[in-house]
Amino acid sequence: MSQETVGNRADNAPSPDLGVPDTLKTAAGFTWRILVLLAGFAVFVTILGYIFPVAFALFFALLVAAWTQPVMKVLHKFLPKAISMILALLLIATAIVLILFSVISSTVAEGPKLLASIQSGLSELQTWMQQGPLGLSDDRVNSLLSQAETWGENVAKGLGATLLESASSLGTVVIAGSVFLFGVIFFLMQPRQIWNWFVGWLPKPIEAPINVSGEIAWGAIAGYARGIVIIAFCDAVLVFIGLTILQVPLAPALAAVVFLGAFIPVIGAPIATFFAAIVALAERGPLIAVLVIVLTVIVGSFDGDVLQPLVMGKAVSLHPLAIIFAIAAGSIALGIVGALIAVPIAGAVYGVAKYLTGRDPDHPFPPVQPFEPQSQGS
Repeated sequence: MSQETVGNRADNAPSPDLGVPDTLKTAAGFTWRILVLLAGFAVFVTILGYIFPVAFALFFALLVAAWTQPVMKVLHKFLPKAISMILALLLIATAIVLILFSVISSTVAEGPKLLASIQSGLSELQTWMQQGPLGLSDDRVNSLLSQAETWGENVAKGLGATLLESASSLGTVVIAGSVFLFGVIFFLMQPRQIWNWFVGWLPKPIEAPINVSGEIAWGAIAGYARGIVIIAFCDAVLVFIGLTILQVPLAPALAAVVFLGAFIPVIGAPIATFFAAIVALAERGPLIAVLVIVLTVIVGSFDGDVLQPLVMGKAVSLHPLAIIFAIAAGSIALGIVGALIAVPIAGAVYGVAKYLTGRDPDHPFPPVQPFEPQSQGS
């Protein structure tokens, strides 16, 4: 048998992929790669669960460094770097203490009145649901109230469980506190050296992409950390002004609740303002309560359409639906702590994904210039 005949038979042999559409092959390729990524992510989350207090301390150190860095750069123009860092940390710590003191003091001072007004407003709302257009039965209203009460208890228990698990022993608190303190110091004093050391251990072909990905992720986290404080303060001021104009009692305490709620984007401030509507219903009647709801819509629109694009820019360019999904996933995984940190992490992941898939016009992929470690920190 000639070699040509054998070759023809080999060419005519049926392919093992015969009849499988190319679309299915592509989908299968995507599927097994996604499964591998999910498996790696599951392993990462499992490991993270064992060292959660330390990981959270490092993440919070990053947030504090993001708040402190701009102040430190201004002071560094006139003072040595170490002194600039100490003064900047003192200024940021003083600002945090003052904000927390004002929020807590106003809430505690008006707490009994606020609670009584909310209870009165909920009673009026219950009466309206029974006797108003809805015409709900007593059993249906009681079921809704029971579900709301259960949800509130679960949120409180989730927050308490997260705090207890994170501070289950004195040793854990000391270790996490030490990691946080030293993390803040070194993130401010030697950020570039730390990052270059990390990237320097990576294989050469991926050094540049990882370096750019890290800069994008840091930009998202830092931009969010700085912007959310400004947005929360603006939301609280706007709500305070609106409630004062509408002559709703307890405006300072309600504005403080809105300030805290605004740290959970999109849904936090509207949920917090719901309590203001309940107080307005009890103290000023249905018309003022409706106007408070209108105020909530106006503040929410101003927040999403003006404040966030103006303050955060491209730091966290996520669709509101993606933000809500991230908050829901974070709260299911880590409770209230997960809801607070979900958005900056999601923004960082989205920014890196855009870069790695070549969809970021500001950061072409692959990088044009190779990564060159810098010996001096910024």
